[in-house]
Amino acid sequence: MKLDINAVPTPSYVLEEETLRRNLAIFDRVQRESGAKIILALKGFAFWSAFPWIRETLHGATASSLHEARLAYEEFKRETHVYSVAFSDAEFPEILKIADHIVFNSFSQWRRFRDQVKGSPRKPQCGIRINPGYSEIKTPLYDPCYANSRLGVTRAEFKPEDLDGISGLHFHAHCGNNSDTLERVVESFEKLYGEFIPKMKWINFGGGHHITRADYDVDRLIRVVKSFRERHGVEVYLEPGEAVGWRTGPLVSSVLDIVRNGMDIAILDTSATAHMPDTLEMPYRPEIRGAAEPGVLPHTYRLGGLTCLAGDVIGDYSFEKPLEIGDRLVFEDMIHYTIVKNTTFNGVNLPSLCIWTKEGELKVVRKFGYEDYRDRNS
Repeated sequence: MKLDINAVPTPSYVLEEETLRRNLAIFDRVQRESGAKIILALKGFAFWSAFPWIRETLHGATASSLHEARLAYEEFKRETHVYSVAFSDAEFPEILKIADHIVFNSFSQWRRFRDQVKGSPRKPQCGIRINPGYSEIKTPLYDPCYANSRLGVTRAEFKPEDLDGISGLHFHAHCGNNSDTLERVVESFEKLYGEFIPKMKWINFGGGHHITRADYDVDRLIRVVKSFRERHGVEVYLEPGEAVGWRTGPLVSSVLDIVRNGMDIAILDTSATAHMPDTLEMPYRPEIRGAAEPGVLPHTYRLGGLTCLAGDVIGDYSFEKPLEIGDRLVFEDMIHYTIVKNTTFNGVNLPSLCIWTKEGELKVVRKFGYEDYRDRNS
């Protein structure tokens, strides 16, 4: 049932149950036909009110911090995987209490904590993140394999003598790439680290796989994973985050004011810097329902946020009709990498979190207020 935009309080992120379930059906097919185990990367999607639906299909969740690990353990309630660039002495004992898999970013971290692992009643499986030596990511900000990267052990720094207690290898070299890229990354991984695969129980192919995107070659992904498993006799994990929340719902905003400075400027009750930071970091241009590039439709506006940051600008868009105060704008595909990254900069309130059920009911599952701003500042 189509989302009723007028029923949504603004600003709000709205997760649409029906589209999420369509994504989960794709993951289900990949698991059944390839034998892979798919786990949710919380760094891209942590809308935990939807976990009861997601855990019906996915095997667990993967975390990059103690707080994410607790969310995985307490709310997802299946396998809890944890990777961190570096674990601290203060937090690692807490990680040990809840993790099923722990991946270390270096052999020095593994040596530092392996006695604690071996003495743990939980006995998590442990792995090492490696640099596969190949990626096709064009933006260095998102490329774990760029020159002098701090992420993963290179082949030159790999320590076979320290593999006792290690049951898996992990690599991550994707950022929205298709499965043909994965095939080439796997080839590089096998070339550099193939001699160590027979000693492993599992290999984690990382995240960044846009499995639910319309042009993603799912058949090739299945072939790549299935062939790898058959060649090496190991389990394969995939850990998408963005792909789970891909096109599962919008951010709905309202026009607060319209001003003019050389062009028409619409001020919204949302913010680029606070609510959709990738518009400034990547940069990324959100798709707006019914809008087009500037100049394409009769009325062009610059869309600005409500913080005092001069650059809090979402972009320039054109519309069929003039915008008016109170109009609602629907920013498509705003469930992943927004909620997990947004801030209360300037004391601007966070958007509410809503679910549009497949039965056509709008549920407001979380509203934010002054206390959320206050409590994070002292």
